[in-house]
Amino acid sequence: MKLFNINKNHKIENLFSKNFETEKEIQNLVEKNLDTLFKLQFITSELSIKSFRIDTLAFDEENKSFVIIEYKKDRSFTIMDQGFTYLSLMLNNKSDFILEYNENCSKNLKRDDIDWSQSKVIFISQNFTDFQKQSINFKDALFELWEIKKYENGLLVLIPYKSTSNESISTISKDTNDVVSKIAKEIKIYTEEYHLEFVFDNVKELYFTLKERILNFGNDIEIVYRKFYIAFVRKTNFVDIEVQQKQIKVSINMIKGELDDTRKLAKDVSTIGHLGNGDYQININSEDDLDYIIFLIKQSYKNQE
Repeated sequence: MKLFNINKNHKIENLFSKNFETEKEIQNLVEKNLDTLFKLQFITSELSIKSFRIDTLAFDEENKSFVIIEYKKDRSFTIMDQGFTYLSLMLNNKSDFILEYNENCSKNLKRDDIDWSQSKVIFISQNFTDFQKQSINFKDALFELWEIKKYENGLLVLIPYKSTSNESISTISKDTNDVVSKIAKEIKIYTEEYHLEFVFDNVKELYFTLKERILNFGNDIEIVYRKFYIAFVRKTNFVDIEVQQKQIKVSINMIKGELDDTRKLAKDVSTIGHLGNGDYQININSEDDLDYIIFLIKQSYKNQE
């Protein structure tokens, strides 16, 4: 990756990378900015459970799940072995993780409050080898790899590794009793295919049209597949989509009173339980009002500028 700075004379100047000296430097930077970088709540550092030490323990409030973060400066570690070890440690010691949260955070959790199927391990390093990347090249990989780069002028870049494979991680193990198989059964990776599996064809077509229209807002949109909905994220979720069998439910992430909806098409859900983010919800089963619905969704997108 090459980065440049445009100076006052509209000349392009190279920005050169600067190495992190230690893993601890990376860890301190990430922990102080967990919410901004990953939308995670910091719990604790250097957590020891059994004979293992976890660099950072965090909590994903949206998924109601724990996240283990490990930082690596060298390129010799084995991701698969360490990743499955940490997931196994979490799933076999659930009460220890809940206790750690309750002792360090202002809110108390119970075991049933946690969606253990969304447990995650994130590895952060300045560089990953091709071998390390290929070792998790599955469509349902249970670990995330993020390369972190520091440049001149205080610039920081985080680069996620994205799988290019359609193969499932379950294919690497035929023994149903081993750690890989057990964890792969308990941890669930949600995908677009999962959300569309039992959906009528006309609703699928409607979803793909809606998705394309939303992505046309800008190139700064990330799609995240959650358990109950598909999140379209800018700084945070600006719209969440539940693809149901016969219709699509759209949650617009704006506070009651902020949405300019002269036709009163969006329902106020601020006082009732709902899955998506925001106080407005719309049910869609045809393209009849799509232009107007896009107008409503775009307000939430622009609200995050």
